[in-house]
Amino acid sequence: MCGIVGYVGPREGVPVVLEALRHLEYRGYDSAGVAVHCGDRLAVLRAAGKLSNLAEKAYAAALHGHLALGHTRWATHGAPVERNAHPHTDEGGRVAVVHNGIIENFRELKRELERVGVRFSSDTDSEVIAHLLARAGGDLAAAAVAVRSRLRGQYAVAAIAVGEPGTVVAFRNGPPLVVGLGEGENLVASDPAAVIAMTRRCIHLEDGDVAIVRADGAAFLDASGSPVERPVVTLDWEPGEVERGGFRHFMLKEIHEQPGAVSETLHALFPDAGVPSLAHLGLDAATLRHVTAVRLVACGTSWHAALVGKFYLERLARVACEVEYASEFRYREPLLSSGTLVVGITQSGETADTIAAMRLAGGAGASLATVCNVRGSLAERLAAFRLGTHAGPEIGVASTKAFT
Repeated sequence: MCGIVGYVGPREGVPVVLEALRHLEYRGYDSAGVAVHCGDRLAVLRAAGKLSNLAEKAYAAALHGHLALGHTRWATHGAPVERNAHPHTDEGGRVAVVHNGIIENFRELKRELERVGVRFSSDTDSEVIAHLLARAGGDLAAAAVAVRSRLRGQYAVAAIAVGEPGTVVAFRNGPPLVVGLGEGENLVASDPAAVIAMTRRCIHLEDGDVAIVRADGAAFLDASGSPVERPVVTLDWEPGEVERGGFRHFMLKEIHEQPGAVSETLHALFPDAGVPSLAHLGLDAATLRHVTAVRLVACGTSWHAALVGKFYLERLARVACEVEYASEFRYREPLLSSGTLVVGITQSGETADTIAAMRLAGGAGASLATVCNVRGSLAERLAAFRLGTHAGPEIGVASTKAFT
């Protein structure tokens, strides 16, 4: 998964963006890049390999500007070389975009653009977005609404334009995007870990949303293009949690954080002298009595956690429980009813297959619950019942404290 960052505010944009990207390195990447608004132009720098390669080029170039984009790329379309790194621009350098996901109809769109004389400088699917935005007309937000309707696939996009020196526009369908709300400055990112050094207040975009982000605030348009309010979520993380803190690597740090993660989660579940709080989960006794079967859907490490959950649910609650890979559950026709409780287990709350499985189950009339580590994430917004783990940000690729 690629990392996305966009900044607008009074500070120099490049250092802010590079620092935010550093907190997204755990995702893995093969190249990185930045774009910064420099008065009458957008300056773009890219580098293959580590983020430090990009930082060296950026500081040598001494780019100054208060509006910037950053990206770490994991190659899908096109080799992992500098010309395929993001940000991408249109031919005139009027618009710069960063993108996470896959544009399924990019070949069709590329052929259409080439027929009217557009020349491409990369092998990526992402570059079509920059050209479409530049040719859409109107301001960047209006262009995003128009272009979004032409894209098929999964995408999270952030864009800036020469003519709008104080605006980042972002939109999504599938991959997550958040807006971090600072004091006189704001940040767009693909992961809350990128914003926590600046702010704990963030807004999660819904699928189809377009965010118009300026230094003094953010506005949102829904899938129909109408203005919409989105709730502000306060992250229960501390900035130091996304730093190694003297440990050799994040995995070792997070192993040592396991006792605290378990203690914090239990304290939230049993706030009153060991008495469990069903209200805290959104549950009540009547709802529980109605449940005749439980399906735990998850991927990866969360699937293994679900196997442990099945053991205890059947042993202690004496209710039938099945564990399924969300990636398989979503593509078959599971038998579900109002008496079925489907629990999506996801550390990030944004795992694509788990989200799709939860949506399928909800549409079939099942009750939805989630075990999730990120407040305000899509899994929490979909579920009626939410068991929040309090493991804090998990940077190590192999899950430790979130699994525990």
